[in-house]
Amino acid sequence: MAPNATTQILLSPAELSYLHASLSLSPPIRPDGRSPTQFRPLIAESDILPSPNGSARVCFADGTEAIVGVKAEVHKSDAPVIGLLDPTEAGDDDEEIDEKPTGKGMGEDQWVDMGIEVPGQRDDDPLPLFLAAMLTEALLASGELKDRLWINRRFHWKLYIDVLLLSQPLSYPLPLLSLTTHLALLDAKLPKLVSEGDEDPLFDDDWEASGYLYPLDSTGKRLDNPTITLLVISVGANIIFDPSKEELAVADAVLAVSIGVPTGSKGLQILSMRTIDPPSKLTQPGVPTALNSAAGATNVSEEEIIAARETSTDQGVWNPPRGGLSRKLIPQIMKAVLGPNGVAKEVIDGLNAVTS
Repeated sequence: MAPNATTQILLSPAELSYLHASLSLSPPIRPDGRSPTQFRPLIAESDILPSPNGSARVCFADGTEAIVGVKAEVHKSDAPVIGLLDPTEAGDDDEEIDEKPTGKGMGEDQWVDMGIEVPGQRDDDPLPLFLAAMLTEALLASGELKDRLWINRRFHWKLYIDVLLLSQPLSYPLPLLSLTTHLALLDAKLPKLVSEGDEDPLFDDDWEASGYLYPLDSTGKRLDNPTITLLVISVGANIIFDPSKEELAVADAVLAVSIGVPTGSKGLQILSMRTIDPPSKLTQPGVPTALNSAAGATNVSEEEIIAARETSTDQGVWNPPRGGLSRKLIPQIMKAVLGPNGVAKEVIDGLNAVTS
């Protein structure tokens, strides 16, 4: 879906054409002078709310700000989890079970619930629902998060992720919400479990004994990280990360790329790629000078103008993009994201530094 109408900016066809030409250069010239992989300056902080298990706040330089709170509650499993013995087949009560389940592969998608509130919109409006579905899908794609919520074969944690966008979205809010959610999950802690086996969960009252949902090793380094979703646009033969509202207005294609560590893997991988309708498709096309009545053209019908737009190769006349992402750009995106000093590693390391 296209970004909300409130994020649209009014640029003339001449301005759109100039901006598209600038971003199509090699290297591209961005309006704010950033490199293609450089993110906008931001302010990030964690553990800002007293009640939730984890919380975070991220504010972009343009003033767009979001707060995320993560709350965990103990729920009883509705149905026996895979591996739970049938009471009729359990055998003698004195018989001990040697196998100790670890919860790996036993998590369920419904154990994570996300709600997003956008100023001026209802909870059931398309934009909040689409953003919540996209972020939830990305978080569950690796399988790690839901498995961490497993307590025993009778109980589990239910994770509620509440996302509040504090200001009107000046650009597509997906990267802001993803960064803030990622930071809040890094900050989330769960009380220490003192009960054993399939007993009713009993936790340590000392909050200092609690552990991170995504734990640290002995050196203070994260053993794992939540999934993160980045926004990428293509303009000509270039790919650009973290686009501004002006850059979105001339994008040929918009892509949401989710990166994480799948279950059983040790390195970052691209978990999903989802295309988003670019707002550039909604912009007003330009009219060539030869067909512009304001420039002296006469006896030009509307049909002739439309036909000229379809066949025009004039780079100085703005035409809304058609089609989607070029296949040859996908390897470039993968290299830029997953390379040794790729965008994903840079972003994740930066967010880890906030909570350290």
